[in-house]
Amino acid sequence: MPPLETETAIRLGGVSVRFGKTELRFDCAIKKGEIVAVTGASGSGKSTLLNIVAGFEMPDAGTVEILGENVTRRDPAERPVSVIFQEHNLFSHLDVATNIGLGIDPALRLGVKDRGKLAAALMRVGLDGFGKRLPPTLSGGERQRVALARALVRRKPVLLLDEPFAALDPGLRSGMTSLLIDLHRQEGNTMLIVTHHPDDVRALADSVIFLDEGRVLLHESKAQFLDHTDIPAVARFLGK
Repeated sequence: MPPLETETAIRLGGVSVRFGKTELRFDCAIKKGEIVAVTGASGSGKSTLLNIVAGFEMPDAGTVEILGENVTRRDPAERPVSVIFQEHNLFSHLDVATNIGLGIDPALRLGVKDRGKLAAALMRVGLDGFGKRLPPTLSGGERQRVALARALVRRKPVLLLDEPFAALDPGLRSGMTSLLIDLHRQEGNTMLIVTHHPDDVRALADSVIFLDEGRVLLHESKAQFLDHTDIPAVARFLGK
């Protein structure tokens, strides 16, 4: 039976994760097609929340739903998500085309159409002609673009990004921000971006999930979030 149509892309219901005596607890619902910034102080649970959605960590309690389906106990490969990490996760001994091809088929059984998708993805991220290059010969921004191209060929409706700009200088950061916005307009996917930079929130987000001590303190529109001066943790994050 096909899943029911839903306007909710991701729902975390009563999700809890325990690390020793510490418990993180997440309750939130994310609309389809939004870019959502997940932010908060270091140690507030940002990466854990992303890992729960991706399936890299299993909750001790609660449910994870993606596009109306309960995926709480599904492996990462069985979930309709792609993930881009800060470290890019590229294989340094494989050329750019092969790294991207792994997103289509881990066994690299690529047909003519698949190679066409690969070439198109390289063009979309501004790396046409880079297919034979090895990752160590690329700049940080170029490697991040390769990781984005690999996510594009997977064509998953949810894209998770964990501190994707952390290693980039301001100029490269601005370029990647513009590229993400353009691709989001074309794809219409749902993006969840973990960041600790207020500028990323201002430039990218439709809404914001703000975590504090392992809880969802706020989940609201960007405009509402940026207007906060009444909550000390948020005011500190925004530099107010």
